[in-house]
Amino acid sequence: MQPCDSSAVPIGTPSCIPKAISYQKEYAMRMWQQIDMISLLDTLASLLLAFVLGSLVGLERQYRQRTAGLRTNVLVAVGAALFVSLAQRIYDLHGGNYNVVHVVAYIVSGIGFLGAGVIMRESGNIRGINTAATLWGVAAVGAASGAGLAMEAVLGALFVLAANTLLRPLVNQINRRPVDNTDTEVTYRVTALAQREYQKEVLHWLEEMMEQANYPLSELDIAPFGERDLEISAVLLATSIDGDELDALMVKLAIHPHIKQVFWRASTTD
Repeated sequence: MQPCDSSAVPIGTPSCIPKAISYQKEYAMRMWQQIDMISLLDTLASLLLAFVLGSLVGLERQYRQRTAGLRTNVLVAVGAALFVSLAQRIYDLHGGNYNVVHVVAYIVSGIGFLGAGVIMRESGNIRGINTAATLWGVAAVGAASGAGLAMEAVLGALFVLAANTLLRPLVNQINRRPVDNTDTEVTYRVTALAQREYQKEVLHWLEEMMEQANYPLSELDIAPFGERDLEISAVLLATSIDGDELDALMVKLAIHPHIKQVFWRASTTD
């Protein structure tokens, strides 16, 4: 059998398969040899500390209903900790050579542009910031995998998954709590147009439906709209709300026969 020459023979030909298998075995052996329990414990401690401290900062941000809340802060903290741990491990493995560490720096710079591309501002509400933070964490996991640090990559993936799954119920519970705070970032207002003679009936329907959906009201304004109609405007206590849930609620409110139109909007009041 002729030796594999990638410049003349396609890599998928039978003569190249044994050499490709040999490369895979060599990579697997190198990955196994690079497992260092002391360094792995050090990485675990770093990720745990980043998770806890990121949670403390994120809880305060989430309680104040800021855009970058609990999960976002935890994901950024965990990703940063894994990047630093990864750079230190690579530096130690390659005998103080910074050339490989520079590759990690390029990844950090590049993922920033990619993360910015998934963040959108829509009707005063910012969407995609948790996705961007997840990309940051996943980039660190991928960099650890590429460096052959398998266990560090597994730990990083577990912490990213924990931030996105285990913390979600806590985030939802905080978002439902009314915040007695004058500097909230986003205000959600529901507006309904109805006939004047059915004002009490429509008000009762609106308040009842909002309470059933667990969206209590903080303000309720009524103003004339044209000659025969009223504009009923209600401000929600919660300041961080899923837009899809509100859309579904608007469909239910519109069922009332005396409501001509109903919609919601978000506005910033920072």
